[in-house]
Amino acid sequence: MLSLRGERFQFAANRRTTRTPAPERERVRGRSSGSIATQASPEEYRGSTGSGIRVKRIIWLRRDLRLVDNTALAEAANGAPVLAVYILDPAIIDRGSPGGRRRYAFLVASLRELDQELARFGTRLAVLHGDPVQVLPRFAKDNGATAVYWNRDYTPFAKRRDRNVARALAAQGMHTVTFKDQVVFESHEIVSRQGTPYRVFTPFARAWRAALDRIGVQGADVRPRWVPAADIRGRLVDLATLPIRTDELFIRPGRAAGLASLDGFAERINQYGHARDFPAIAGTSRLSPHLKFGTVSIRECVDLALQFDNDGAESWLNELIWRDFYHMIVDRFPRVAVGNFQPDTERIDWPGDPAHLECWQQGQTGFPIIDAAMRHLARTGWLHNRLRMVVASFLAKDLLLDWRHGEDWFRRQLIDYDFAANNGGWQWAASTGVDAQPYFRVFNPVRQSQRFDPDGAFIRANVVELTDVPAPAIHWPHGRIRAPGYPAPIVDHAEQRERAVQLFRAARPASQPPR
Repeated sequence: MLSLRGERFQFAANRRTTRTPAPERERVRGRSSGSIATQASPEEYRGSTGSGIRVKRIIWLRRDLRLVDNTALAEAANGAPVLAVYILDPAIIDRGSPGGRRRYAFLVASLRELDQELARFGTRLAVLHGDPVQVLPRFAKDNGATAVYWNRDYTPFAKRRDRNVARALAAQGMHTVTFKDQVVFESHEIVSRQGTPYRVFTPFARAWRAALDRIGVQGADVRPRWVPAADIRGRLVDLATLPIRTDELFIRPGRAAGLASLDGFAERINQYGHARDFPAIAGTSRLSPHLKFGTVSIRECVDLALQFDNDGAESWLNELIWRDFYHMIVDRFPRVAVGNFQPDTERIDWPGDPAHLECWQQGQTGFPIIDAAMRHLARTGWLHNRLRMVVASFLAKDLLLDWRHGEDWFRRQLIDYDFAANNGGWQWAASTGVDAQPYFRVFNPVRQSQRFDPDGAFIRANVVELTDVPAPAIHWPHGRIRAPGYPAPIVDHAEQRERAVQLFRAARPASQPPR
């Protein structure tokens, strides 16, 4: 089993190896060359008592819920005792939707695990509730902190919030220091020869890989001295009193579960290039919630991909590069938060029937693979990436509904909702985004079903009306074999495809060729 439980690791892009048995691999990483070092004892982390601490720093945890390979934490711990803070911000905590409740449960459970880990070092996680602009400066002042450290986020909301928090802290004479941690390379690090951001993925990926080959990536050496729990002041939230249910979560929360998923995926990463397209099997990593909340770092994932020399690892690394690409797009082109990346497509007046939106949401379209995917999403809060593309294409190009309806529905359902990835994926499928699917390419839901769920196993597991329908009829149960109670198709795919192509063609300038 792959072990990434140490405090420090580094890797370079030219490291391509076959898989090494765990004991030997851990010995290699324990060398002084800069790979994972052993964890310090609790005594090495524990700070002095209150009267002896003159300078304190705060690490404001957000999307980095781990004590390992955390850049801001490593830097905050350089020369001063540290307090770890998390803020339950009502502006982003959503308990009014199924996805919001799932994310909240995943978050709180991960915070509880983190708090238990900190207790081993004689400290605790200080959990606050409220607007960070108000509660963080007050907490910092009450605890005599001189600086607040955090890892950067890139959405328009997060950047605006962070600027306001920094101003409020500066007004009290406190420093703020921020770091790259959520991505491998930030938007200014991967640019064209003209210094402009890439708008096409392939050259971005080529430049990303070249940067990795050139400079590698250094994991953060985390060895803080913690402010003792008894010395932490303020009105803190008791995590044990927060009502959550984790028994229904499709993906287990917390760093221990994230590492277990990483280890499990390492055993099958060589099959990823092929298996990732089949939703009925465990072909993907299912690490997306852990990357969203930072219980596993992006560098740990890249590190795993670089340990293998096979097509599966290369394919997975490519997906991680897509993640950086979409974060770059949100950072450099914040207009995607409110509109299409391609301005010409804003001319489209989506003519779809509003009643079809609810059919799509509830999995009642009469297209088995669409209905299976949407019911699975509603039941679990997670959806296979192939199916995310298929249902998104269906909404935009079969139902002719604005992709933003789908983006919002995913926000209200997904346990792994990430604005950059969700927005980028939806705009790709709808042919409105950066380096998007060409508008004249439209997924045929029946062919997608036949190709990627050939035996109908995923459909049967999620559409009870089709449990007894054999393949191949299960992919289109509207011919000689029919399923009682299953809805008729709400649209004709061939007709809707032609309408979609004409819709996009009409929105494009006459001088602009199709892409």
